[in-house]
Amino acid sequence: MTDPLFTLHDQVGLITGAGGVLMGALACELARRGVRVIAVGRTASRVEATADSIRNAGGHALAVAADVTDPNGVQRAMDAAVAAYGRIDFLINGAGGNQTDATTHETRSFFDLPPEALRAVVDLNLMGSLLPSQAAGRIFAAQGEGVIVNISSLSALRPLTRIVGYSAAKAALNNFTQWLAVEMAQKHSPRIRVNALAPGFFLTEQNRFLLTKPEDQSLTERGERIIDHTPMRRFGTPEDLFGAAIWLLSPAAKFVTGTVIAVDGGCSAYAGV
Repeated sequence: MTDPLFTLHDQVGLITGAGGVLMGALACELARRGVRVIAVGRTASRVEATADSIRNAGGHALAVAADVTDPNGVQRAMDAAVAAYGRIDFLINGAGGNQTDATTHETRSFFDLPPEALRAVVDLNLMGSLLPSQAAGRIFAAQGEGVIVNISSLSALRPLTRIVGYSAAKAALNNFTQWLAVEMAQKHSPRIRVNALAPGFFLTEQNRFLLTKPEDQSLTERGERIIDHTPMRRFGTPEDLFGAAIWLLSPAAKFVTGTVIAVDGGCSAYAGV
């Protein structure tokens, strides 16, 4: 029997970054639970692949190629969702990421990081959630209800070495999450909720080169340090994000807004001693 506290059946959810590993997997899981998914991402082939996986499994999905840092692209995605399904019930701001040029390493110090790379990282991880929240927020305000879940990061809670722009942008996203939760509840409807998930170290194609060695997939020195500081002694898998996301989207979290939930195997709780 379906638990009504956690049911999402027939809801319409727009998910940005849906061409990536984590958001693609989450989109498929939500579709399995009856959500009508709008998969949004910059690369058309990737979001189409996510939508195809959902449709091949018997679910409902629409793919929209759009850059979340472009207001016109964001609005086009919202318009496509409303045209297809008549409404939007929730938004997951999952688009994000880092750039190699915005990362310090042995041959590039903090002083040498190019401003354009740092701006691009901040733009994607902060404005890439703020702009979709503006567009979806207008719809939610008119409906009197809706849910926004931002995908933050462990690095917003405990700044990580090397990724200065990414950590700063995700910390700003946490602040924006709290600000928007108050703004929407007070000025528009107490049934509009805004929260964030802060994943820890999930092994994806984006960070695999930092955490594992290409020749045998054994851990790099950085990967070993991460496992040493993660009490559960492993990297996260996409499935580890499902439960927390479903809870925040569902009626079970109807009195939860303005929170940032860590999904990190205890890493943010561990001081190393």
